Amino acid sequence: MKEHVSIYRDENGVPHVKAETVADLFWGQGYVHARDRGLQILMMRILGQGRVCELLDDSETSLGIDLFFRRMNWNRKADAQVNKLSNHYKSYLAHYCDGINAALSRKAPWELRLLGYKAEPWEAADTILLARMLGYLTLSQSQAQIERLLVEMVQAGVDREKLEALFPDLLGDLDMELLKKVKLQERIVPPEVLWETAAPRLLASNNWVVSGSRTASGKPILANDPHLEVNRLPAVWCELVLEHGEHFAMGGTMPGLPGILVGRTDHLAWGATYTFMDAVDSWVEDCRDGMYRRGEVWNDFDTRTETIVRKRNPNHKVTFYENEHGTLDGDPNEAGYYLTTRWSGAQAGARSMECILGMLEAHTAEQAVQLLGSIETSWNWVIADREGDIAYQMSGLMPRRRKGANGLVPLPGWEPANDWHGYVPFEELPRVFNPEEGFFVTANNDLNRYGKVDPINMPMADYRARRVKDLLTVDRALNLDDMFRFHYDVYSLQAERFMEVLGPLLPDNTAGKILGEWDLCYGADSQGAWLFERFYRQLYGDVFGAHGFGGDVERYLSQETGIFVGFYVNFDRVLLAETSPWFGDKTRDEVFRKAAETALNVVPETWGEQNRFMLSHMLFGGKLPRFLGFDRGPVTGIGSRATVHQGQIYRSAGRVTTFFASLRLVTDLAHPELYTNIAGGPSDRRFSRWYCSDLKNWLEGHYKTLSPEPRGERTPVT
Repeated sequence: MKEHVSIYRDENGVPHVKAETVADLFWGQGYVHARDRGLQILMMRILGQGRVCELLDDSETSLGIDLFFRRMNWNRKADAQVNKLSNHYKSYLAHYCDGINAALSRKAPWELRLLGYKAEPWEAADTILLARMLGYLTLSQSQAQIERLLVEMVQAGVDREKLEALFPDLLGDLDMELLKKVKLQERIVPPEVLWETAAPRLLASNNWVVSGSRTASGKPILANDPHLEVNRLPAVWCELVLEHGEHFAMGGTMPGLPGILVGRTDHLAWGATYTFMDAVDSWVEDCRDGMYRRGEVWNDFDTRTETIVRKRNPNHKVTFYENEHGTLDGDPNEAGYYLTTRWSGAQAGARSMECILGMLEAHTAEQAVQLLGSIETSWNWVIADREGDIAYQMSGLMPRRRKGANGLVPLPGWEPANDWHGYVPFEELPRVFNPEEGFFVTANNDLNRYGKVDPINMPMADYRARRVKDLLTVDRALNLDDMFRFHYDVYSLQAERFMEVLGPLLPDNTAGKILGEWDLCYGADSQGAWLFERFYRQLYGDVFGAHGFGGDVERYLSQETGIFVGFYVNFDRVLLAETSPWFGDKTRDEVFRKAAETALNVVPETWGEQNRFMLSHMLFGGKLPRFLGFDRGPVTGIGSRATVHQGQIYRSAGRVTTFFASLRLVTDLAHPELYTNIAGGPSDRRFSRWYCSDLKNWLEGHYKTLSPEPRGERTPVT
């Protein structure tokens, strides 16, 4: 152990790092990350480098994964980003990496050694790689996939009237004849159901902050619950308490990255959700003879040839073609129209790293706004300080586009006017300081009205945000117990809206009566929730399967992808409209009545019987006998897509995917404490008592206390 650094676990197994200097504090964080989550960070690096076939599993599935990450090329210029760091922060990052390497040199994960992998030293560029992965995967990736879906819908023959109903006021630049000519190499739906590719795994989150004028303590309260995949072990988050002199920082960290991503210090608290900022664009390129056209001039692509080393098969060589619009989806030596795609955060690194590390030294909400707003990837930040100020700030590199272009529709790449023209300053993004109503809520909803620009064109529905606002709007002072209860709220405003239409149309049978009397809550014992979801699934199957996508495609999108999960507001808009081209020659009532008669001719089950899942080990999940304990469950999930307690289970790319609150945290700035639970435990070691120690709390709604001076048992971490 490094001199002047002490690391111990509190009674809940959460590591505490104490150090004399801030640099040593980050050394200790790196040590804990490698000690408790060595498997997690090394696996993430292998994925990001596109080396799964070389180091872990040489299969065709792994080759597809490697090709995806090689295409994204997030290693590009990572060293240059490290060199951009000021000496101050470069030292912090170097100490963090030294801590990781110190722990790995003592004991590397046996699971990887079993596969013949000897961990290479962790470098600062590896942390930049993971930061880019965190900002894109299942986040900006979802925007890229919905834009690709639009192209596929055009090519599948969905007419403009139906597209306008799904994407109102967003298709002004749509050239359907041009998009029909585009050669798509990667598709969302596989060939056997007409279209083709891996689908997005989407994500949601809630956060809110309440002014001291509305709390019992007189100080702000902040709550956050990032919704990530929870059916994997170890838990995504690694909780930590960092202590330096009289100062502390504690909350959720991501193994491989230094600093606290969501949590608090002695001065500040902050929480994050994803914004659905459109930071990804595609362009249509006119290609021939390995070149692309700009105006009337033909230009050579930059080429990048990558060799994927394979353990059991011949090495795979692939060439990528790149220009100012990103990476081409195709081979320009074959004449035709192809898409290039670019993400604004692809070259992020130094600035974001400095901002996150700087949060440990910030004291006020104003300082936090400047730091968090400057982060290069897209997040909604809510902030509170001990002096009583609260704030909201969006971050992310929002491209400046020509007037009239919103980023959803691919535009001709040969017209320079369609290029990006720099990025919007974060001061123009949505932001609020000390809102008049005394609180602020974000839940992946449309927040454009709070800024000078409109960064969001495909938000999630506002059901969760409106429900939290309803819960906060009470005529009494709010306290911590209120926040805990709100996190577990399972009332659905989405179901309320649909039942207003469906109620008078329900069939006169047992299922119809149960659904008519449903309290609109997605509890484990609810038959009404089970019946409503059955109706809802039948409804959009009837509408979108029969009148647009085709039945096979609709079933694949709903059962094997996150398209209907993440962007259901677009489909709800169609389903709830009084008239729609998607209804064919039927009225809305006729469509609803037919779906209800089909779906509700059934013996009801409970929501808990359907909403069950296993927590599977990230490497050995489903491959070892259950009695060995690498996998846990099954567990019952409550909630739905539209409830504050998020509860979604679906298949994506052939595997079960879940989105629930991966971490719940609440803090009152009146006290130096943070209340949390996570879907797992502190350690990725199967035979550690801390492997899954917090799961019971997470399921039952109990919160443990993180504090710089914990009570109870303390165990050294060696």
